[in-house]
Amino acid sequence: MSEYDEAIRIDPGGTPATRHGAFSEGWMIGNAVNGGVVMAAALTALGQHLSHDPTETTLHVDPVVVSAYFMTASQPGPFTASTEVMRTGRLLSTGEVSVSQDLDGQQVERMRAIASFGNLDDVDASRQSTPPDLPPPDECVSSEQAPPEFLAHSSFLDRVDLRLDPATAGWAVGRPSMQGQIRGWLRLRDHREPDTTLLALALDAFPPVAFDLGLYGWTPTLEFTGHIRRRPAPGWLQVVLSTENYAGGMLEEDARIWDSGGNLVAQSRQLCGVRPLRTTP
Repeated sequence: MSEYDEAIRIDPGGTPATRHGAFSEGWMIGNAVNGGVVMAAALTALGQHLSHDPTETTLHVDPVVVSAYFMTASQPGPFTASTEVMRTGRLLSTGEVSVSQDLDGQQVERMRAIASFGNLDDVDASRQSTPPDLPPPDECVSSEQAPPEFLAHSSFLDRVDLRLDPATAGWAVGRPSMQGQIRGWLRLRDHREPDTTLLALALDAFPPVAFDLGLYGWTPTLEFTGHIRRRPAPGWLQVVLSTENYAGGMLEEDARIWDSGGNLVAQSRQLCGVRPLRTTP
């Protein structure tokens, strides 16, 4: 079993609407579990509830759209996923999921989302955006080249292989392009092939696009909306992050992902807070 599959593994709880899992220290960025892992686990729990709902009449196995709010930073350790079926229809089934963790005897909500599931067996894209023109992965900047002190606080990068287009990686050496874009490749280090839940992780796996504007520091996700457009083909994923607006301590981060066949498979927009590092005069 891939470490990713273990990270999002969900066990039945005491009711049809309750499931349990555990976040691992191996998927942390800084002081929190990566938000993409939290979403992938939450979608797994909600998908299980929908698939076992007695009113379900269609095979809705793929997350299609998710809108998530992150309340507090998830920490390593057990979590509970509480789910609710809101509607089942011919094309989509919709539900709500909340992820919480016990903190000193109190349940603290980490994330809440509404998501719709459908069936992406056969997707005929009559129009889609063109994948980026990227150097091959071997000619890109690997996350393994990050400073050791950074890698020591980002165990997530031990499991996710990121390769950045050198044209958008100048921020890593203090020379951001100021264009508000980061491009590159992504796959799991154990070569576990992508699926629709992994796309949720991939949409939140790259360094914040704020870095390319010279805004280094914490960029917490305030709201995330993601669309899964089709099941990805095996192989590397191509990812483009961009932003056009920064005001009031917030910016939007738009993500698009293409699979190895050049198909657009996922896209998202998240509103991020920007908390630049304080500098000493």
